[in-house]
Amino acid sequence: MSEIPPVRKIIHVDMDAFYASVEQMDHPELKGKPIAVGGSEKRGVVSAASYEARKFGVKSAMSGIQAIRNCPELIFVKPRFDRYHEISKKIRTIFYDYTDLVEPLSLDEAYLDVTNNKKGNPSASLLAKEIRERILKEVGLTASAGISINKFIAKVASDYNKPNGQKTITPEEVHEFLEKLDIRKFYGVGKVTAEKMYQLGIFTGKDLKSKSIEYLEAHFGKSGIHYYNIVRGIDKSEVKPNRVRKSLAAEHTFNENLSSEIFMLERLDQIANEVSKRLNKSKVAGKTLSLKIKYSDFTLQTRSKTLHYYISDKSLIFETAKDLLFQEKLNNSVRLLGISISNLNTETKKILEQKSISVQLKFGF
Repeated sequence: MSEIPPVRKIIHVDMDAFYASVEQMDHPELKGKPIAVGGSEKRGVVSAASYEARKFGVKSAMSGIQAIRNCPELIFVKPRFDRYHEISKKIRTIFYDYTDLVEPLSLDEAYLDVTNNKKGNPSASLLAKEIRERILKEVGLTASAGISINKFIAKVASDYNKPNGQKTITPEEVHEFLEKLDIRKFYGVGKVTAEKMYQLGIFTGKDLKSKSIEYLEAHFGKSGIHYYNIVRGIDKSEVKPNRVRKSLAAEHTFNENLSSEIFMLERLDQIANEVSKRLNKSKVAGKTLSLKIKYSDFTLQTRSKTLHYYISDKSLIFETAKDLLFQEKLNNSVRLLGISISNLNTETKKILEQKSISVQLKFGF
């Protein structure tokens, strides 16, 4: 007789408008007001928007110009990433009080596997509630959470009762929940894929579930297998606490377009210094340097070079980026420059995966 596989209890915690909420917490005069972190009235891109700004359609990745059109009263705030990192560490410290199986996705969200947790609490829902209450009390920010049997469903669920809420999808509710779900709500289905699905008559999880694996592979390639599985609640990916950073980057959008090479080199030197600080802080180095160039007409170009050795020193990063900048003639004046370092030495380190071997007979939500 085969062993019954454990039913996992996964929590996805997602901070509410994290960057903007930190700024409103640190600057009480901004509370209740529409703010955008990053960008400006003339240049740049919005990194995060407060819920007050989101009511006007302001969202991340939107240009500063469009954001101010949507919300003339919008207040732009310069990002403070050191502060966001500081707050993020405090939040993760709380996570580790409950489980060592924590997989950060970014500064403001993470997966927690609480199947076997440090509190000995069989209810993942109660644990999520307690974690959110502690974040509010000890850090001063609200968080939302999704709780279910795998990472995919937990991720989708965390967006349901935002802000400052949570949603649990029990094993018995999984199939009905996924069948009713709008295809746009499926994590990993972007705007382009959603449009393609619409054209094929796929609007809900039920529509997606009706398609054979052969049909989905024919229309979506290898992703078809993924869609076939997730709509059936199948996601075997584990919460990996040893996620390895793949790259590290920094970029600057300029207040005025740059056409002078002297000014470009000055900015490139600053960016190289920032990247070097981040590499050394993370105690990593990389072999591949990529230079990102966005022109005044918004066209994007990337130039890369792989070295025979790892670098983290600012001067080496700058010299390599400079070589790439002058590798070929620039197409236009430049509005953004960025440097990323990949092929990091962390990828050569052995990753120890922690796996649960106990059998969980009751989900205990």
